[in-house]
Amino acid sequence: MLKFVADHNFDNAILKGLKRKLPELDIIRVQDIGHAESDDPVILDWAAHEGRVLLTHDMATMTFFAYERVRKGQAMPGVFEVPDQLPIGDAISDLLLLAQGSLDAEWEGQIIYLPLR
Repeated sequence: MLKFVADHNFDNAILKGLKRKLPELDIIRVQDIGHAESDDPVILDWAAHEGRVLLTHDMATMTFFAYERVRKGQAMPGVFEVPDQLPIGDAISDLLLLAQGSLDAEWEGQIIYLPLR
Protein backbone atom coordinates (compact mmCIF):
# COMPACT_ATOMS: atom_id res chain seq x y z
CA MET A 1 0.00 0.00 0.00
CA LEU A 2 1.22 3.49 -0.80
CA LYS A 3 2.56 5.81 1.87
CA PHE A 4 1.52 9.45 1.75
CA VAL A 5 2.67 12.82 3.01
CA ALA A 6 0.15 15.67 2.89
CA ASP A 7 1.26 19.18 1.98
CA HIS A 8 0.74 21.94 4.57
CA ASN A 9 -2.43 23.24 2.92
CA PHE A 10 -4.06 19.85 2.33
CA ASP A 11 -7.67 19.59 3.54
CA ASN A 12 -7.76 17.91 6.96
CA ALA A 13 -11.31 16.68 6.29
CA ILE A 14 -9.94 14.54 3.47
CA LEU A 15 -7.18 13.20 5.72
CA LYS A 16 -9.67 12.35 8.48
CA GLY A 17 -11.95 10.63 5.98
CA LEU A 18 -9.07 8.56 4.62
CA LYS A 19 -8.05 7.43 8.11
CA ARG A 20 -11.66 6.68 9.05
CA LYS A 21 -12.15 4.47 5.96
CA LEU A 22 -8.69 2.88 6.08
CA PRO A 23 -7.14 3.16 9.56
CA GLU A 24 -3.95 1.34 8.53
CA LEU A 25 -3.17 3.92 5.84
CA ASP A 26 0.29 5.39 6.39
CA ILE A 27 -0.27 9.12 5.99
CA ILE A 28 1.45 12.03 7.70
CA ARG A 29 1.29 15.80 7.36
CA VAL A 30 4.32 17.99 6.69
CA GLN A 31 3.38 19.89 9.87
CA ASP A 32 3.96 16.72 11.89
CA ILE A 33 7.52 16.28 10.62
CA GLY A 34 8.71 19.85 11.07
CA HIS A 35 8.24 21.02 7.48
CA ALA A 36 5.18 23.27 7.82
CA GLU A 37 7.17 26.28 6.61
CA SER A 38 9.44 24.44 4.18
CA ASP A 39 9.60 25.32 0.51
CA ASP A 40 8.23 22.91 -2.09
CA PRO A 41 11.65 21.55 -3.15
CA VAL A 42 12.46 20.64 0.46
CA ILE A 43 9.14 18.84 0.89
CA LEU A 44 9.59 16.94 -2.37
CA ASP A 45 13.13 15.96 -1.36
CA TRP A 46 11.90 14.67 2.00
CA ALA A 47 9.07 12.73 0.31
CA ALA A 48 11.55 11.18 -2.11
CA HIS A 49 13.89 10.06 0.66
CA GLU A 50 10.96 8.55 2.57
CA GLY A 51 9.28 6.99 -0.47
CA ARG A 52 6.01 8.86 0.12
CA VAL A 53 3.61 10.13 -2.50
CA LEU A 54 2.78 13.79 -1.91
CA LEU A 55 -0.83 14.91 -1.60
CA THR A 56 -1.35 18.56 -2.47
CA HIS A 57 -3.83 21.18 -3.61
CA ASP A 58 -0.96 23.30 -5.01
CA MET A 59 -1.34 22.96 -8.76
CA ALA A 60 1.06 25.77 -9.56
CA THR A 61 4.43 25.68 -7.86
CA MET A 62 4.47 22.08 -6.55
CA THR A 63 3.91 20.73 -10.07
CA PHE A 64 6.76 22.84 -11.41
CA PHE A 65 9.21 21.62 -8.76
CA ALA A 66 8.10 17.99 -9.11
CA TYR A 67 8.77 18.03 -12.85
CA GLU A 68 12.06 19.83 -12.17
CA ARG A 69 13.16 16.85 -10.05
CA VAL A 70 12.21 14.47 -12.84
CA ARG A 71 14.14 16.54 -15.43
CA LYS A 72 17.22 16.40 -13.20
CA GLY A 73 16.93 12.63 -12.79
CA GLN A 74 16.16 12.92 -9.08
CA ALA A 75 13.78 10.61 -7.28
CA MET A 76 10.18 11.80 -7.21
CA PRO A 77 7.81 9.15 -5.80
CA GLY A 78 4.73 10.85 -7.20
CA VAL A 79 2.39 13.74 -6.57
CA PHE A 80 -1.38 13.48 -6.39
CA GLU A 81 -2.93 16.85 -7.21
CA VAL A 82 -6.37 17.29 -5.62
CA PRO A 83 -8.30 20.39 -6.75
CA ASP A 84 -9.78 22.45 -3.93
CA GLN A 85 -13.20 22.32 -5.56
CA LEU A 86 -13.31 18.50 -5.78
CA PRO A 87 -15.98 17.22 -3.36
CA ILE A 88 -14.40 15.69 -0.26
CA GLY A 89 -16.12 12.32 -0.77
CA ASP A 90 -14.79 12.07 -4.33
CA ALA A 91 -11.27 12.94 -3.20
CA ILE A 92 -11.42 10.29 -0.48
CA SER A 93 -12.74 7.62 -2.87
CA ASP A 94 -10.09 8.32 -5.49
CA LEU A 95 -7.24 8.43 -2.99
CA LEU A 96 -8.38 5.17 -1.38
CA LEU A 97 -8.48 3.52 -4.79
CA LEU A 98 -4.97 4.75 -5.55
CA ALA A 99 -3.63 3.77 -2.12
CA GLN A 100 -5.03 0.25 -2.20
CA GLY A 101 -4.69 -0.49 -5.90
CA SER A 102 -1.16 0.73 -6.51
CA LEU A 103 2.19 -0.95 -6.22
CA ASP A 104 5.05 0.66 -4.33
CA ALA A 105 6.92 3.05 -6.63
CA GLU A 106 4.22 2.77 -9.32
CA TRP A 107 3.84 6.54 -9.50
CA GLU A 108 7.57 7.35 -9.54
CA GLY A 109 8.15 10.48 -11.61
CA GLN A 110 4.44 11.09 -12.21
CA ILE A 111 1.88 13.69 -11.28
CA ILE A 112 -1.70 12.43 -11.12
CA TYR A 113 -4.61 14.84 -11.24
CA LEU A 114 -7.86 13.98 -9.51
CA PRO A 115 -10.63 13.22 -10.16
CA LEU A 116 -9.64 9.94 -11.79
CA ARG A 117 -12.70 9.85 -14.04
